[in-house]
Amino acid sequence: MRSLTKAENFGAIDADNDRLLTTTFEDHEAFLDLVAMRKFLIIGKKGSGKTAIFKRMITTTDSEDPEVFAFGHTFSDYPWDHHERQARAGIPDFDKFTHSWKYLTMLTASKMLLNYDQALPFDEASMEALEKIESFVIDTYGSRDPDVTQIFTPNKRLKLHPNIQVNFGVLKGSVSPDSVPMEDLPLVVQDVNRNLLDYVLTCLHPEHRYYICFDQLDLGFDPEDASYISRLIGLLLACRDINLAARNAGKQLCVAVFLRDDIYETLRFEDKNKLTENFVSLIEWDTPRTNRSLKDLMEKRFQAVLRADPDEDVHWTDVFDENQEMPGRQSKYQHILDRTYLRPRDMIKFTNAILENYKERANKESKDTTKFRNLDVSAARQGYSEYLNAELEDEIYKHLPEYKKYLEAARIGG
Repeated sequence: MRSLTKAENFGAIDADNDRLLTTTFEDHEAFLDLVAMRKFLIIGKKGSGKTAIFKRMITTTDSEDPEVFAFGHTFSDYPWDHHERQARAGIPDFDKFTHSWKYLTMLTASKMLLNYDQALPFDEASMEALEKIESFVIDTYGSRDPDVTQIFTPNKRLKLHPNIQVNFGVLKGSVSPDSVPMEDLPLVVQDVNRNLLDYVLTCLHPEHRYYICFDQLDLGFDPEDASYISRLIGLLLACRDINLAARNAGKQLCVAVFLRDDIYETLRFEDKNKLTENFVSLIEWDTPRTNRSLKDLMEKRFQAVLRADPDEDVHWTDVFDENQEMPGRQSKYQHILDRTYLRPRDMIKFTNAILENYKERANKESKDTTKFRNLDVSAARQGYSEYLNAELEDEIYKHLPEYKKYLEAARIGG
């Protein structure tokens, strides 16, 4: 094993900047549920690993599996203001955005079918359906590979005839089915979605798997914004309906959502319990409901950073001196774990802080010291506590803006 003094760090606390994410990815049960299309709603605490799973899903390469195709939506992809214009009036809040999400998802699926899967069409029916999708997409958006951020742009005009069969009687008298303004999409969106879903399901190769993933929905979270809450509920309902339709058609399409558990708890809508029981996979670490531990996750990172040859295994006890217990007769692992929210980012941050303090000590001491000791862990607690306090503020502030007053009251009372 390489010396700990040679290690720079054990990764970053956020998946977007974590150089070790790909090589040390941990196959959590939530990831396996999604790959197998058993569950589509992946929820967990901030920093629990949702974006890590999202990035792993959408970066599957042809060399890994040429029969798997994935597309990922992130916050900048969501046309929030145009979603608002597409809301259908006169129906319950929880359902008024469902059809605009379905339309966005169907256009994403169409984009994948037209540009990603080179094995299509695979039979006569899929050829006919793919031609109709291509004609509609090109006529409406000017390209077979449309920009998903521009799906609801007001200057776009839908060309429905002859490939999309709808009730044109609901349109204004001056509007032609060859050129329907985007502002009129809500009038015909149910029929448009039904047509596109039929075409997409016909085109999907029965031996291939397709994933459409939605992440970073929490970046716009505001518990006081009823419209935001309605948009989230609409997305969940849209995904449920599309996934069930794909399953019933015998096709392997999964539309997945990655969402913070505290946000999910704020949502109230009909059949939420059914959705939770049937389609939610929870990301947890070191609990009775999972076999995954943060120790296993860190050992993969230790191996990536410290092993001297490809066949070497680097274990927790090769890095931490567990022969010496922490105060309270705790192991170092349990001592660290008790000071986290049981999240990968906390464990990575704490271990990086320990490494930093260890290297300072190792540079001062003349004798060789090969493992993290109690004093390294204790010295790291101050810096880690400052990080955790900032994390607490990020996570609680929107729910409880005056939370610091309550913490101070608890401190004085204690």
